[in-house]
Amino acid sequence: MTSLLAAKQLGFEPSATMPKVELRAYSTEDEVQAAIWASYRQVLGHDHLMESERLISAESLLRQGDISVRDFVRAIAQSELYRHKFFHSSPQVRFIELNFKHLLGRAPYDESEITEHVNLYVQKGYEAEINSYIDSEEYNQNFGESIVPYYRGFSTQRGQKTVGFNRMFQLYRGYANSDRAQGNDKRGALTLDLARNMANTVRTPSFGRALNGNSSTERGQLYRIRVIQGNQNRTPQIRRSLREFVVAYEQLTPTLQRLNQRGCQIVGVSAA
Repeated sequence: MTSLLAAKQLGFEPSATMPKVELRAYSTEDEVQAAIWASYRQVLGHDHLMESERLISAESLLRQGDISVRDFVRAIAQSELYRHKFFHSSPQVRFIELNFKHLLGRAPYDESEITEHVNLYVQKGYEAEINSYIDSEEYNQNFGESIVPYYRGFSTQRGQKTVGFNRMFQLYRGYANSDRAQGNDKRGALTLDLARNMANTVRTPSFGRALNGNSSTERGQLYRIRVIQGNQNRTPQIRRSLREFVVAYEQLTPTLQRLNQRGCQIVGVSAA
């Protein structure tokens, strides 16, 4: 497990410190409400939920003990609400990435996992695709019937590939950010890295933080930005040049904005 200091620097401290939400037999109303809202927040990717969108019938069944947390999670993911937010508005690869994140708490490890779920959807449809996560042995071992899924991709666990840690940062952009507000709904966040079978760079919500134990962001500090030059002419490039820029704290944000506008791929930001 990553240290709490590193978790704070990398921007996933809330996920690392929040206790698991588990609904046991003879739970109080407060505990039921906590499980309901934790399920909504996780499965809907932190997106805002209007009162009129709540699944009142499924909530009632959970409150009465007629369904488990696993079944309530299934009801949310099978609902028209989830379809509207993530299925109808996203390409298929992006939808599958989010299913991994919302329902298994991790990022897909490689392209074979994406291909498997694309084929499953084509052959058996939407419900089979959702059920394949919730009825999987992986889900059962980590969440069972009573635990609300959570982001476990930041932890070292049995059977989990190391590359999943890097990939999780591509899908997780902070505890307060929703999956519909990241600006990349029209493409998969991991498409190129998965296709190349490459471990992607860790890009954190607090841009450029690293596991070095130094949380200083004092004004006057110099930062080194490493970028791969963008292809502005949109012609094939045989070589991709790596460049570095050293800028002061005050110029960090505008420099990153200019580089992004030029189509540069930012490899990393570190103290100079």
